[in-house]
Amino acid sequence: MARQREAGSRILVINCGSSSLKYEVYDMPSRESLGKGLVDRIGINDGTIEHDGINGSYRKKEDVPDHKKAMALMMDALTDEKNGIIDTPDQIAGVGHRVVHGGEAYSASVVIDERVEAAIEKNIELAPIHNPANLTGIREGRAVFPKQAHVAVFDTAFHQTIPPAAYLYGLPRILYDRFRIRRYGFHGTSHRYVAREAVKLMKRSSDNTNLITCHLGNGCSVTAIKNGRSIDTSMGFTPLEGLMMGTRSGDIDPAILLFLMERGMTPDELNTMLNKKSGLLGVSRISNDLRDVEEAAELGDRNAAEALDVYAHKVRQYIGAYCAELVKVDILVFTGGVGQYGTRMRERICRRLENLGIVMDYRKNLENGPRQGIISMDYSPATIIVQPTNEELQIALDTYELI
Repeated sequence: MARQREAGSRILVINCGSSSLKYEVYDMPSRESLGKGLVDRIGINDGTIEHDGINGSYRKKEDVPDHKKAMALMMDALTDEKNGIIDTPDQIAGVGHRVVHGGEAYSASVVIDERVEAAIEKNIELAPIHNPANLTGIREGRAVFPKQAHVAVFDTAFHQTIPPAAYLYGLPRILYDRFRIRRYGFHGTSHRYVAREAVKLMKRSSDNTNLITCHLGNGCSVTAIKNGRSIDTSMGFTPLEGLMMGTRSGDIDPAILLFLMERGMTPDELNTMLNKKSGLLGVSRISNDLRDVEEAAELGDRNAAEALDVYAHKVRQYIGAYCAELVKVDILVFTGGVGQYGTRMRERICRRLENLGIVMDYRKNLENGPRQGIISMDYSPATIIVQPTNEELQIALDTYELI
């Protein structure tokens, strides 16, 4: 039982959203997940907590007016006499927090102090939806675990190694100097994790391996990784740039927005359209879920078929661009909900990549499914790998290493 293990080996990972609190506890250095949970509908009626761990499951409905109450419910679940994981907060050695935006201040995970909190607060203007919730989670977490070290793991940190040629836009430089408008990139924790696991699977060293990692889900991004460092990534100043996603448009001609504004659309309406009504949902007019769109396409829906083609085309386009940047690609990685489970979409993407030295074995692709595994031909110059991501484990690893 987890309670009987030596105290001080457990890392708590917290991912705090505006209306939810996700958490997971890892035993380190074994990497074993002891349990995880979700407090949902914070600030909304009919709040819930769902907890599943090695000692059983825990369910409860209760109003959750704020994140302080959410933390209290999390602690109730973690210390529950029957299904809990710990007896006291002292059995948690450290707490890792997911933080979306670290701006240019941080290129790696860092132990949280007042300066780090101030930097996260300063970057709220760059991530107005996520950073406030992340900061609230940090402050409430430090109140619950005052003796433990807390670590911030930034989604943007991994991409701080990309060069100016990749992060600067063709805009007046004063916009970068004054407002720090540049490419930041996101999903960095996932890209970093799957790259390391893929290199490990191939028994290679990061120091001499070039990868293209495709994180494909409701949010999508592609990253070029050279010698363990991100050198380019598809998401930009915000997560809106890059690939077509579940409900986000990805790359478009910016003049389209001016065109629509001249015809009466407001900034709020444009923001909603680009982030919530576009992507697979907007093009297919059916759903943001790839499975629904694929099912409709099989039944002959033209909009659905075209949505799938646009999705695959954009991913393939970025893979081709990053092949040019890297010159030689050793590994292509698929991860995320679509990248891991979407066998047919992986096939769509990889068709016509053969001239770039990326040759899929379509039989292996189907047989492998969502498991970690190699799905390329034995003779393919670049190895294609399916690699499930685990951002929570990466946060736990960073936290354990830092404390």
